[in-house]
Amino acid sequence: MQAVILAGGEGSRLRPLTRGQPKVMIPVANRPIIGYVIDALIKNGIRDIIVVAGYRREQLIRYLNELDAEVKVAYQNKQLGAADALLCAKSLIKEDFLLLPGDNYIDAESIARIKKEKNSMLVVKHPYPSNYGVVEVEDGYVKGIVEKPAVSGDMTVSTGIFSLTPEIFDYLSFCQIPDVIDMIIKKGTAIKAINAIGWHDSIYPWDLLMLNKVALKTVRSSLAGEMSKSSVMSGVVSVGKGTVISPYAVIKGPAVIGEDTYIGPHTCIMPGTSIGSRVRIEPFTIVENSILMDDSAIGSHSRIIDSVVGEGSVLLDHTSSVSGTYLQNLGDEIVRGHFGAIIGESVNSAPFTVFKQCIVGNLSRIEKGGVIEGKLPDSSIVM
Repeated sequence: MQAVILAGGEGSRLRPLTRGQPKVMIPVANRPIIGYVIDALIKNGIRDIIVVAGYRREQLIRYLNELDAEVKVAYQNKQLGAADALLCAKSLIKEDFLLLPGDNYIDAESIARIKKEKNSMLVVKHPYPSNYGVVEVEDGYVKGIVEKPAVSGDMTVSTGIFSLTPEIFDYLSFCQIPDVIDMIIKKGTAIKAINAIGWHDSIYPWDLLMLNKVALKTVRSSLAGEMSKSSVMSGVVSVGKGTVISPYAVIKGPAVIGEDTYIGPHTCIMPGTSIGSRVRIEPFTIVENSILMDDSAIGSHSRIIDSVVGEGSVLLDHTSSVSGTYLQNLGDEIVRGHFGAIIGESVNSAPFTVFKQCIVGNLSRIEKGGVIEGKLPDSSIVM
C-alpha cells in the first residue's frame, strides 16, 4: 500500500505563523506536524510515501531529505485545492493508497484501522463541524458528505483521511474530493466510515496549543543537556544537548526543550510547554502551556501563558500574556479562541508589554510598554 500526503497548502488562517513556512512545517512538541503523519504511516509498515509539496516547499523538502525514510515528492505549482494536489501525484500512484492531509495530527492506531478497509474514510465527532465536511453515516457506511455546512454542535466529520483505489482518478478531473466520494457512492461503491482515535487539526493559530498538548504525549523523558543540582524536574521532560538548566529552575512535564537553550535561574516551565532550540529564558520567568519557537527569547520576570511565540522573536523583561476569549470577524463568520498571545516571527517588544488575547504580525516592533490587544498586521510599529 502507498500513502499520499497533501502538503502543498498555504494555511492562510494560521497567519502570521505560516507567512514564512508551510503549515505542515509548524513545530508542535518541537517537531513539524507532518513528521507525526509520516511516523504513523511507518509504524504501520507503509514506506512507499508520496508528499505533494507546494507553498514554501524548500523548507519541507529539506526536512524530508533528513528523514531516515525515503519519501517521493510531487509538486503542486499553484494552490488549487486537494483534488488538484492529488492529481499532481497521479504518475507516482501504482496501487491502493491512503490519502492524508499533512497538517493534521494522526496516531498510528487510527492508520492501522483504515489500512485494513479498502474504500473507507476516517471520521470523528467534532464540536465545530462548519469547518469540515459533515458525514452522513448509516450502519457504518458513508451515505454522503456535506462540505462545510452552516451548523453547530457535535457532528460526525471527515478527517480528510481516505483509503482509496486508483479508480478515483476517473472522476477527479471534474470535481473536488468530497464530490468524488459522493459520486463513487452513487455508482454503488460502499465507503466504510472508520472512527479515528487520535486525530487533531489546527485551523487557527490558537489551535496549535491543543495540538501541542497531544504531541507532547509522544515525548519520552531524556536529559542530554546540563541540569543544576538545585533545579527540579518532574513528569515527562525531554531536554536537548547543549541546553543549560540553571539553579533553582523548576520544570514540570509534559514539556520538551530543544538544543542549546538557556533556562535561567528561578524560572518555572510548566506543563504543556514546548521550547525550541537556541531559546533564551531569563530568570524569574514563568512559561506555561505555550510554544516558544527556535531562536526566541523571553526577558526576566515575565509570564507567558497559553501563547505561541514565533521564531526569532525577542520579548524583553516583565512581559506578560493574559489568557482569555478572542473573537475574530472573518466576514462570513466569527471565530472564537481562548489564548494569551500569538506572536509572529522576529517580533521585538519593549519591557512591561502586556499581550492580551492578541495576534501580532511578523517583524513587528513594540517600542514602548503597554497593553497590546486585537490584531496587528506584519511590520507594525507601536510607539
